[in-house]
Amino acid sequence: MDLQPGRSATYTLRDFSVLVVEDYDFMQGLISSMLKAFGVGNITVCANAREAQTMLNMSCVSGGAVRPIDMVLTDWMMPGGSGRDLIRWMRDHKNEHIKFMPVILVSAFTSEETIFAARDMGANEILVKPLSGEKLANRLLGIIDHPRPFVKAPSYFGPDRRRRIKDIRGKCRRVLTAEKMVTHVESIQSAS
Repeated sequence: MDLQPGRSATYTLRDFSVLVVEDYDFMQGLISSMLKAFGVGNITVCANAREAQTMLNMSCVSGGAVRPIDMVLTDWMMPGGSGRDLIRWMRDHKNEHIKFMPVILVSAFTSEETIFAARDMGANEILVKPLSGEKLANRLLGIIDHPRPFVKAPSYFGPDRRRRIKDIRGKCRRVLTAEKMVTHVESIQSAS
């Protein structure tokens, strides 16, 4: 099945690889089934952030046994490492593939505080459980069709939190070349 709810573009996701990080077996199966129905070719499941970190590191090894991962869907509250821990670890990672990888938080714990925390950790999107195939497809398509640029600030690294692009009067001061970008991890290392 091609992913195309209400869109003119059609995507074939058979070469797409998604890591599902979820501690509840039923939700692992439900999310995996939805992704299979969308045509996602490779779905890997982990039960917590620590397992996911291992899997992500293994996926970055050239010629390794684990296929490179394109996107992460993670729960927020899990024993053995939370979604918060995983997102923070990803956004602070040295490997650019992991650092810039899209992350969708999928959680039943979606208080305003949780949503703000996930956004401020660097989640690209947030989905509330129980989730529907349509909502999941829309979030996937949102990331594919409208990728947001990443922002580096003293206390934040992740996708631009603004959803609307406004014209800026005067000189744009938000332009930063990759050579001038210093991450949180790099600033800590240079301070030591």
